[in-house]
Amino acid sequence: MSEKYIAYVGSYTHESSKGIHLYDMDVEKGRITERTEFPIDNPSYITLSHSGNFLYSICDQGVTSFSIEPDGSLNKLNVVSINGMRGCHITISKDDRFLIVSGYHDGKLTVLSLEPDGRIGKITDEVFHKGMGSIADRNFRPHISWSVFTPDEELLCACDLGIDQIKLYEFNHNTGKLKLYDIIRSQLESAPRQMIFSADGRYAYVLCELKNYINVYSYDKDNGKNRFELIQNIFTVRKGHKNNSAAASLILSNSGNNLICSNAGDNTVTIYSVNKETGTLNSISSLPVSGDYPKYINIFPDDKHIMSMNNEGNSITIFTIHFDKGLIVMNGPELKVSKPNNMIIKKLQ
Repeated sequence: MSEKYIAYVGSYTHESSKGIHLYDMDVEKGRITERTEFPIDNPSYITLSHSGNFLYSICDQGVTSFSIEPDGSLNKLNVVSINGMRGCHITISKDDRFLIVSGYHDGKLTVLSLEPDGRIGKITDEVFHKGMGSIADRNFRPHISWSVFTPDEELLCACDLGIDQIKLYEFNHNTGKLKLYDIIRSQLESAPRQMIFSADGRYAYVLCELKNYINVYSYDKDNGKNRFELIQNIFTVRKGHKNNSAAASLILSNSGNNLICSNAGDNTVTIYSVNKETGTLNSISSLPVSGDYPKYINIFPDDKHIMSMNNEGNSITIFTIHFDKGLIVMNGPELKVSKPNNMIIKKLQ
């Protein structure tokens, strides 16, 4: 494969990490090699603009923007406060005009404008979730862990694992304002953590952290407030492994034929086949990741290798994946990195 790729890894910097780690990727061999590290406080979540020209990162001060050089190097543009506690997730509108920060600690959604040169602009809206949850150690209060636009971008879906809800907001693409439209109420004490859509936009997959399962929804934008319909509920761990385990990360393969979930505590990845016609999942296997707390997983562009960011194990482990056999085989030694939290991959020009 002649294309070149770079991987960026966000981390917590209270130990030895200094910021965002940059890795050169050898897609054919299924390995990554650290090139450098860009200093920034606690880049716990990073993402790319849809143009691929800019990178955005959570930081202690709010959110930071970077331009990306042709070789993948980063140039810091600006830092903007989100007027609240440090966020945990970023999503960006398809036209790269708005950026939304999800707040775990304060249960707040913050919408900021984006400038054409990639810089972050002003806050356009702020919404605090309200309500009581049912988990005592979560302090019975809202914790927004993830937000994602519906494929048509009419709605912003905000996963709140503190109150077991996914709040649906109408999003005004001119003003950057949010208006509550509807609520998907997840199962009691399920803690909906993450939501992704199939490539064709017909199905949504919601990872429920504390119940260790995935809720599958069909999505039809023309069906009003019934546009989401629950069609499947499937476990992420083996029957004997539901205690002391928490579903952590969810990703679709690039082909869309498979879905992979990581499980903390259990320290496994579970592989599913995807029925593209019905959207439903079939569990193939659940195998160990050789690392502690696989908080985030990613897959190589050729769908032949997966990477596990093991937050508590301070490592990245890489596996050759055989979807047809439901098998992962460790590919080379672990890579040591302090508190890896998530990863994005960019194709270089």
